[in-house]
Amino acid sequence: MTDTYHGKTVLKVAERPAFAELAILWTLRDAGWDGIWIDWYRGKYRTDYWDASPVELAEEPAKLLERIYALLGSRSGAWDIFCWRGGEVLFTEAKRRGHDCVRALQLSFLDAALAAGLSIQSFLIVEWTLRE
Repeated sequence: MTDTYHGKTVLKVAERPAFAELAILWTLRDAGWDGIWIDWYRGKYRTDYWDASPVELAEEPAKLLERIYALLGSRSGAWDIFCWRGGEVLFTEAKRRGHDCVRALQLSFLDAALAAGLSIQSFLIVEWTLRE
């Protein structure tokens, strides 16, 4: 494997390569959520390994994301993982402990999503680290 998305850490999850974002998405999907990894590095939506074919976003989640982007005035700053289950939505941001922090664009996305009618309970930050 040569493409690590500009130095992203490659993890081994269930015997396959993944970035933290995919590991989180797969865990949420196992818990009954549907969703995607918003791969901004390549401008795609994904549910699997980054060389796998990208996916299209379902109509209702796409409308919500577009409404947030319109309020934000940009397509930047979306959180890493976007999931939905019934009438619930969840945006999740992966942050590696000691290496990453919430950026201003991500806070602006949060503000726009709250203005779009989402509650703060629709947002989750997952701090992760490598096992020694």
